[in-house]
Amino acid sequence: MAYVDSLVALADPTRRSLFEAIAARPASVKELAANLPISRPAVSQHLKVLQNADLVKAHAQGTRRIYELDRRGLEALRTYLDQFWTDALGAYAAEVARRTQT
Repeated sequence: MAYVDSLVALADPTRRSLFEAIAARPASVKELAANLPISRPAVSQHLKVLQNADLVKAHAQGTRRIYELDRRGLEALRTYLDQFWTDALGAYAAEVARRTQT
């Protein structure tokens, strides 16, 4: 149930902003903090939550850590959300079939 951690992590508006920024372009804590009204340590704490949910991962680049999206968490979240899409399409197909039979 990795998707639960993802949903909880993305429920916070600051973490969603960080996630969206990282989705647009991998970045360091300093770069991410420059665009938010919170401190670098606060950004780091939010990134830790996103990392624990497998939504972002970091790699060293010199003395900096660069954050990028983590496909593992995205795949788990997408699999969870896709079930609703599949259910909705199935219900739509059943309704179309029901209406065309009359």
